[in-house]
Amino acid sequence: MDWDRERRTGVPEAVLCERKSSEQIAAIIAAARAENRKLLLTRVSTAAFAALARDAADLLDYDPLSSTAILGAVNQAGEATIESPIGIVAAGTSDLPVAREALRALAFHGHAAPIIADVGVAGLWRLLEQIEQIRRFKIVIAVAGMEGALFSVLAGLVAAPVIAVPTSVGYGVATGGMVALHAALASCASGVVVVNIDNGFGAAAAALKMLGAARPAGTTPGP
Repeated sequence: MDWDRERRTGVPEAVLCERKSSEQIAAIIAAARAENRKLLLTRVSTAAFAALARDAADLLDYDPLSSTAILGAVNQAGEATIESPIGIVAAGTSDLPVAREALRALAFHGHAAPIIADVGVAGLWRLLEQIEQIRRFKIVIAVAGMEGALFSVLAGLVAAPVIAVPTSVGYGVATGGMVALHAALASCASGVVVVNIDNGFGAAAAALKMLGAARPAGTTPGP
């Protein structure tokens, strides 16, 4: 583990558990405990969590929807310690696993970010009903699959930067999230930045750095 990453960058390393064995995951958890570190684990499938030895699994706050697990007393229940000016907007309920990965990553860093879900452009009135609340956020994480139209529409309505997270939700030509990714990259609305498909953690890390909430240890906020 790169334990020095938080000091250098302000954001500690997260553990990508996809393709790791249960023994490897358990060893990482043990190493974190030995260092008295909290830990965010991503892509922990229900099968991978079930395969963990009970003494390791019992240490984790596991969320099956987002496939994330948190080790550490500070946010053991996934609860954030401060309200955050970061908001998460999800086009549909099918996008919630990725939206919740972003939420859990922010909570791990002590920030409570609400999710406003099911406001995709197929029912534009639903987005407009929530737009005043969305405009209060300093940073918006937008999560959408299919054609990814939410990114441009949202960025055309708010002053905050929009971090677009294309999801693999879709079928036919939209399969795998490539259409949503290309739509985000080709957006004609200003202020849209893009992370990889299904990368809720990456969006949360980017939002924290934009906010200035993630700083190397020992530094203080600028003016």
